[in-house]
Amino acid sequence: MTTSPPARVFTLPDLGEGLTGAEVVAWRVAVGDRVAIDQVVVDVETAKATVEVPVPFAGTVLELHGDAGEVLDVGAPLLTVGVAAADRPAVPAPRANGSGSVLVGYGTEHLTARRRRDRGAAAPATPNGCAASAPARQTPPGDPAAPLVISPLVRRFAREHGVDVALLTGSGPHGVVCRRDVEEAISGAAHPAPSGAGERPGGTERIPLRGVLGSAAEKFAVSGRTPTATAWVDADATGLLEAREVLRAARPARGIGLLALLARICVTGLGEFPELNAALDAGRGEIVRFREVHLGFAAQTDRGLLVPVVRGAHARSTAGLAADLSRLTALARAGELRPGALTGGTFTLNNYGVFGVDGSTPLLNPPEAAMLGVGRIVDKPWVCGGQLAVRKVVQLSITFDHRVCDGRSAAGFLRHVADRVERPTLLLADL
Repeated sequence: MTTSPPARVFTLPDLGEGLTGAEVVAWRVAVGDRVAIDQVVVDVETAKATVEVPVPFAGTVLELHGDAGEVLDVGAPLLTVGVAAADRPAVPAPRANGSGSVLVGYGTEHLTARRRRDRGAAAPATPNGCAASAPARQTPPGDPAAPLVISPLVRRFAREHGVDVALLTGSGPHGVVCRRDVEEAISGAAHPAPSGAGERPGGTERIPLRGVLGSAAEKFAVSGRTPTATAWVDADATGLLEAREVLRAARPARGIGLLALLARICVTGLGEFPELNAALDAGRGEIVRFREVHLGFAAQTDRGLLVPVVRGAHARSTAGLAADLSRLTALARAGELRPGALTGGTFTLNNYGVFGVDGSTPLLNPPEAAMLGVGRIVDKPWVCGGQLAVRKVVQLSITFDHRVCDGRSAAGFLRHVADRVERPTLLLADL
């Protein structure tokens, strides 16, 4: 007489940063599969990022709790595994989150990279959601004709627009379905969508406010109740552009661009006006001023607007800031940012000029007390040395919580920024 191995239920772990739940994006395993300790079994999406979740014990998958698109609470059943005697460790050892694995997206980058190599995962996605090469396991068990959709962002994009990826022909390497394939299906320009897939009752579409959208909505609601004020000034950015070109020519490998130079200017300005590197603790009736600058910056991605944070920006060189900005932007657009990389900012740099607009009165990023806005740089008539000339002009703005700092501090910071945009050699005095 044989008996079934004891079943163990793996619950959705605490993903940190105060998150209470996550949406199932895609399962990496199916019922009947064998899993090893620390094997990634599911991709979930939180309000912060997409996270790979490893299982803390080995055995045979008996049940998957939750379908793709379903939101599970922390502590809810995620996976049931039958654990045979051979799968039980000989010498139990205490493990973080029930296993020796750091949740992918929370651990060190070298561990994440090693796990990807070990399990033969998909290569990093391109901006179109494709991958350079196909994964070792390309299709679900028993479904050899299933399309290749490597990117969870592409899967979600298709689901939100009612597109059945099973009817698409992938244009990426090895037939991988990319974002552009889904976009063409939506527009009807290439692959036809299934009958009724694009229909919405009454010509409307309902998009759940969860994940990044839900998190943003909550923050905007809080920010909308904050008594803010905005000041702005035009500045001649010709000198800043010239400084960028000099740095590019002298140190091309360092990749120092305008955003890095503006970040350096912000850091020096906050050193002079620490009132803006602060937050309000309303519960205790206190203003909290931070000694360190953790600089957030706006990054547009397929998942919406994200604000990655350069930690310890005050201690970074300009080249170091450039490297961090580039690295975090790439991770944000690939959907691979750790949730912790999106929290803890003390000040935000918002370059909305990339959208082709001159100015804005943005909502603050709670609990931060201030945000610098940078518009597009355009040719405008400008009085220079008593003569009218065509110069590269940018509009700068500072939005601030009036409970935390006053207009004089905000104006002083904005003038500090404008002066260094116009005369970047002043940064040498700030070193």
